[in-house]
Amino acid sequence: MSSARHSVSIHFARTLVAAAKRNDIDHQKLLRFAGLNERMLENPGLRITPDQLSRMMQEMWRVSDDEFMCMGSHPSRHGVFTLMAKQAVRCRNLRAVYHHLGHFYNLVADALNLEFSITDDEVRFTMRLTDPDRDPDCTLREFLLLLWHRFPSWLIGQRVPLKYVSLDFPEPAHNAEHRLMYPCTAKYDQPECALVFGTEMLDEPVVQTPRTLSAYLRRAPLDWFKRQAYYQAYTRRVMDYLESGEELAKTSMDEIAEELHVTSRTLRRKLAEEGTSFQELKDDVRRDAAIHYLSQPSIPISQISRQLGFSEPAAFTRAFKQWTGVPPGIYRRS
Repeated sequence: MSSARHSVSIHFARTLVAAAKRNDIDHQKLLRFAGLNERMLENPGLRITPDQLSRMMQEMWRVSDDEFMCMGSHPSRHGVFTLMAKQAVRCRNLRAVYHHLGHFYNLVADALNLEFSITDDEVRFTMRLTDPDRDPDCTLREFLLLLWHRFPSWLIGQRVPLKYVSLDFPEPAHNAEHRLMYPCTAKYDQPECALVFGTEMLDEPVVQTPRTLSAYLRRAPLDWFKRQAYYQAYTRRVMDYLESGEELAKTSMDEIAEELHVTSRTLRRKLAEEGTSFQELKDDVRRDAAIHYLSQPSIPISQISRQLGFSEPAAFTRAFKQWTGVPPGIYRRS
């Protein structure tokens, strides 16, 4: 999950397909729902968008009725996370969030055991799967550790700074993804999976509300796979405007600033404070739109380039290759 390119290794799509096959689920339907195909799975270096992985996982949740994606010893019914989150958003601080998270899943999910412990100045949030053999590619463990970090971070409106993450499996071939998924050192071949951070974060208050949670849940799991797991106010509003606009290429910062009732200078400063920029957000949306258009063979690449606001097809080709790892022509043929 790339912090620079906002893209995701196709490894994760491949492991979802493998889980679907093991459980007699129509994997072709998962791929079609995400705009992917089996030929793309043959290229282990290919990168896809967070939106594609999100759609694939949503469909897996739906058809299997299992938020653990058929990778746990017991299923976790679709909707369990929402139930937990609606209670978590009413917690007072991060300490209460992690207490609630562990207690809730230990009550309702037989597939895992969670433990929240504090020693001196260090917090450990530990996870053990009941049957790790059901997760041969370690995708469930990778995903849940990502979730246990990013959802509490979103609740307090800031990223919980991890000291390190422990993983109870050997360093995988896609280890480069871990440097992007977890903003810390990853330790492999550990006795258990765990997030480790400092106790100074425990009293950070929950700043989200039931209203903001509703929007967050509608986007899930997309935000978990993007560069920022939680968007602050102005970033989210600019993204919403760009995604809903009909003429993306012509959309300007001045236009959005007027819509948000601020000056362009104020909007630029707000986005910078939130760690992003208008151009970066616009490129994110252009990338997703490019993949959507490339899935429609009747639209020439030159037309896609113009629609997305590139001065020439060569510029679009360079940008698309940076986003996904392959030129648009090869992506379309795959």
